[in-house]
This record gives sequence, structure tokens and C-alpha cells, in this order.
Amino acid sequence: MAVKTLSKAIVMSLSVVMVLELTACGTVFYPERKGTKSGSIDPIVAVADAVGLLFFFIPGIIAFAVDFSNGTIYLPHGKHSSLTPEELKSVSPNGKVDKKALSELVSKKVGLAVNLNSADLQVKAFSSEASLLTYLNANGLTLASL
Repeated sequence: MAVKTLSKAIVMSLSVVMVLELTACGTVFYPERKGTKSGSIDPIVAVADAVGLLFFFIPGIIAFAVDFSNGTIYLPHGKHSSLTPEELKSVSPNGKVDKKALSELVSKKVGLAVNLNSADLQVKAFSSEASLLTYLNANGLTLASL
């Protein structure tokens, strides 16, 4: 009796794993990423799909194929914004940047809460328009995306 129950549990577990692998991990974990064309590969999704390769080769290949075709294997792109000279002056009235005002202004422009102490925050200064355009071209960005 115990062997019969154990074999049923194994069959059910394997069935669940196969169904999840056939639908692809990125598609299950992050359906909002569908349609992403390119970017950095999400290591969590890649490892989850690779587990399928270890245990079930064909479903693992299918999981990778589905995630790449849906675009769900890619990390979401960050948001970018720029400040006008007037906005820059408003956050630094006496020549020193008011971090709270800057945080509120950037949060309003980007539409998300911005933490100025975050390790992900990048601030860049450019000496000329040419250096800005070179940076944008090197990173696949355009002025319209700012």
C-alpha cells in the first residue's frame, strides 16, 4: 500500500515538473516581460530552464525556446530620464544639490520611487553633446527614449 502511494506521488510530482517545463519558467515567473526583444539574460530564468535540461532534455530545450521567443528570459530595461537646466537649478538653489528635492523630481519624471542611495543609481556628466551622443549610441539609446 505504501509503495502504491509513493509511486502515485512520484508520478504526480514528475507530471507537475513536466508541465512547468513545457510552459517555460520565464513565461510562468514573469508574464509581463512578453514581447521584450533583447537585453541581459535573467540568470534566475536561465538556471530554471537549465534544470529542465539536466532532468528532461527535450522539455528543457522547449523551455529555452519558448522563453527566448516570448522574450521572457530577458531582464526588463531600466527607465531613463534627464533634467532640464531649470530643473537642475531648482534642486540646487545655493549651488549645493538638495537630495530630497532631486529625489522627488526624478521620482515624478520616472514615475517610480527613486532612492538616491541605491547601488543601481547611475549619474553621468557629459562634457559635450558629442560625448553624450557617443554614450547613447554605445548603449543602444536614443534621445527619444530619455
